[in-house]
Amino acid sequence: MTSALTWAQLRDLKCAELEGAADGWGRASNRADAGRDSIDKQLMNGLRGTQQGEAADAAVTRLRQLSRNFQYVYTECGLLRTALNSLAHEMRCQQQALQGALGDADALKFAVHADGSVTYPEAGEGLINGKPLPGGTATGRGLPGLVPPSGLVAPNPHAAKAQEIADRVEKAVRTAREIDWRYARILRKLKAEEGLKVPDATWTDAATDAAAVRGAARGYLKDATPLDASPAERKAWWAGLTQEQREEYLAVYPDRIGNLDGIPAVVRDAANRDNLQLLIGKLEGRDDEMAETQLAGLREIDRQLHVDRKPPMFLLGIGDEGNGRAIVSYGNPDTARNVSAYVPGLNTSLDEEFAKGDLKRARDTAIGTIDHDASSAAIVWLGYDAPQSPDGLRSLAVMGDDRAERGGRAFNGFMEGLVATNDNENPHLTAIGHSYGSRTVGAATQQDDGIPGVDDIVLVGSPGVGVDHAENLGVGKDHVFVGAAENDVVTKLPSKQQVVVGAVGLIAGGPPVAHIAGDLADPGDDDLWFGKDPASREFGARRFPVGDGPRLVSGNGISIDAHSQYFDPERDAVSAKSIALVAAGRSHKIRMEEYR
Repeated sequence: MTSALTWAQLRDLKCAELEGAADGWGRASNRADAGRDSIDKQLMNGLRGTQQGEAADAAVTRLRQLSRNFQYVYTECGLLRTALNSLAHEMRCQQQALQGALGDADALKFAVHADGSVTYPEAGEGLINGKPLPGGTATGRGLPGLVPPSGLVAPNPHAAKAQEIADRVEKAVRTAREIDWRYARILRKLKAEEGLKVPDATWTDAATDAAAVRGAARGYLKDATPLDASPAERKAWWAGLTQEQREEYLAVYPDRIGNLDGIPAVVRDAANRDNLQLLIGKLEGRDDEMAETQLAGLREIDRQLHVDRKPPMFLLGIGDEGNGRAIVSYGNPDTARNVSAYVPGLNTSLDEEFAKGDLKRARDTAIGTIDHDASSAAIVWLGYDAPQSPDGLRSLAVMGDDRAERGGRAFNGFMEGLVATNDNENPHLTAIGHSYGSRTVGAATQQDDGIPGVDDIVLVGSPGVGVDHAENLGVGKDHVFVGAAENDVVTKLPSKQQVVVGAVGLIAGGPPVAHIAGDLADPGDDDLWFGKDPASREFGARRFPVGDGPRLVSGNGISIDAHSQYFDPERDAVSAKSIALVAAGRSHKIRMEEYR
């Protein structure tokens, strides 16, 4: 079509042919997806399992590139399919509007001309001679309803109806021309450069393509996404879609579907793997420190997704908003009977350190849990903006409650989604909070009816959770478990009232570090930064043994490693095993420790 589109062309347009072309691109997209799946799950895994050496490494590198190319073909062909289907959908709407106008004209014996004008016959009677009033021709006014009446009313009773029909014809054609122009511009851009490689720059272009198709297809798919529904309602919505509809949502809205609580884990994983590439492409097009930091994290996650390991890795969320978002599960949380979700804390963001360190914590927990119950999955949930304190203990002021409150609401939505999609009749769910993440878990327990589905809560390295008694966390005090290392200074931060004087000295660069360590220790009244010490008798939780960890100040300098080794089976085997036992629903096997 061109800008010279006529109403006759619109009337005769075969939208089914556009949908047929869309189906063809859909088949191409599905074949590319199947090819990528075969490479990732069969060829690369088989090669890694049977071959070693430089040649094998080179072959794996080439296969990863081929897999990435197939992923690009899958994405672009999926965008083409949705663009064509959306074009057909919008054009069919204008066809129907045109056909309604033409049907009315035919019923009244009006003639619709090639230019859209409408001729109506003589009718009525003249006031003077009683003869029929002459007919005439009405022409579309361009913007029906926006042209004010002239005050001169034609005496022929057909005139007003003819004008209304002409306006409808003109509007349908004008709207169809705009649709045609909009999609033509998008479709021209959906093409790849020649060659066998798909570099990051091409993925940057793909991210732009996806954004363009989203904008064009906003009336075709976007409005139907149940963003305000409950996770259970979203699950039902997804189950009610046809396979073609699901594939289109995955192609055009991988970010939306991949991060929607209530969508099955395997679907979220597939969507987020595609969105991961689009995010990498998007951030490649930026030149700032935040983009570089998040790119490093995304690339490390991408690398791990292509490593064959057990338990399998599911990408349940990914995004670049705020300090970045990432939700990774080791094991399928929909089929596992035991599911734990770990919330990281202070200074956590989507960067390379998170992708290596925090993901390892979840994987270590998953492996430890599986040792006690094979039906298990462990998740790391970075679904909120944790406080960032680049100066360490010098910036305690960043540790307010607001981020925990917002994060707690988001965490509850995620956990409600796990409950909705889990296949087991009565799954065992555990919420694990580390550092400021324990404050976030605490905030989640105080909202509505608490954390959906959670049976046990684990708090490690905690500066307090916002409540003073374990029984206030909603799962019963016997189901709240606490690990606090002797040399973990975060678990000994004094209350906000007590820290005022010390903080002033710290910010001013005051006393030596050895003296600071003593000042920051809880003087003995069991009040921490966010309330009662979870490891105290007054709090009433069950305290499990953990290693002391390295001292804050030693001959080797300053170390806060005692705050970060709770999950590590090599550096603190007792703590890691205790966390795994709780996550496996076997907390009765844990040897408890005295309160401090």
